[in-house]
Amino acid sequence: MVTGLTSPTYTLLTDTAPNINGKQYAVSALGGTQTGVDVNSVSKPFTTSFFRPPILRTLPQANPVTGVIKNVPLNVYKFITRKGAAPALNQSIMVPKITTTIEVPAGVDTYEPEEIRAMISCHFGIGWEQASGISVTVLTGVL
Repeated sequence: MVTGLTSPTYTLLTDTAPNINGKQYAVSALGGTQTGVDVNSVSKPFTTSFFRPPILRTLPQANPVTGVIKNVPLNVYKFITRKGAAPALNQSIMVPKITTTIEVPAGVDTYEPEEIRAMISCHFGIGWEQASGISVTVLTGVL
């Protein structure tokens, strides 16, 4: 729960992602009480996107002598939410955004997928649980 919003919900419509490695959704309707909040428009975007790596990397072979794998590649995923907002009266719309980057060393996805599931569950669970506190920090600068 975020202070100032009562039971917020968002209706999402499939949108066109900026590139073929992503999926994007636009907020087309709001639920609950969100006074002053606008849905997506051309001049005031409200979108969320998820991107996968353009090329999914796999784990290279281990050194046949040492058994060590050097230079394990990362698969980098991004989750971005954008919300157009005016910085002051009669000013151009700016676009604040949140970007979560998920970096997964190749091989972890198959060797220990439960660790990835736990990491993602914890990260977004804390974000959900602390959304109000995070919003207060972003608005006031007080941690």
